[in-house]
Order: sequence, then C-alpha cells, then structure tokens
Amino acid sequence: QVQLVDSGGGLVQAGGSLRLSCAASGRTFSRYAMGWFRQAPGKEREFVAAISWSGGSTFYADSVKGRFTISRDNAKNTVYLQMNSLKPEDTAVYYCAARNFGATTIRADEYDYWGQGTQVTVSS
Repeated sequence: QVQLVDSGGGLVQAGGSLRLSCAASGRTFSRYAMGWFRQAPGKEREFVAAISWSGGSTFYADSVKGRFTISRDNAKNTVYLQMNSLKPEDTAVYYCAARNFGATTIRADEYDYWGQGTQVTVSS
C-alpha cells in the first residue's frame, strides 16, 4: 500500500519550466515502478514518462522527449518530473502513478496507485 501526493503545477509562460513532485508514503516505495500521466480537457489520459524502481530505466512519450526528465530519490520517497521548454500543448492535469512490484510500463491500467493530480497551464 502506498499513498501518493503530487504537487508543483501552476501557470507558466511558454518556454518556461516547472518541476512536479510526487511524495509517497507507505511500504516498499523503492520497489514501485513510477509513472507520470496527463489528461487535457476532452482527451484521454496519456502516458508522459516512467521510471523503474531502481531508477535505471526511463521512458518518455515522443511528445515530451528531450524536454522532460523523470527521476526518483528513494531515500526521500519522492519522484520528480522536470519539465523544460513548456508548450501550450502541455497544458493538462498531471498525475503521478505507482505500480507495485511490477515492471516499468506505459499502460495506465497497470498502475495500482494514483495521486490526486496537479494542474499545469502553459500560456502562449
């Protein structure tokens, strides 16, 4: 069992940066694969980035590759999403997710726990 609280969203100008954080509580955090997803109005929830429990493997959606970086600090029970060169198309609610004892995945339905979401708005 793990609880996730994601934060760090806000309003930013195009080209700017934000860092999202996902604070986890509960047991076996270090063995959870973690992911970030986002959902814009009128669209399905989409994969953004994922990281293995060890931090050794990362995966990114093509739309954010080269701009976003996912990382984790297991000692702090925290996962981050550093977002640079933000575009208006990045505007969405961003969700942190955790998969218990599972391989890193881009499928939302394979994650077990979710944060409440944090709003990111990028102005042109």
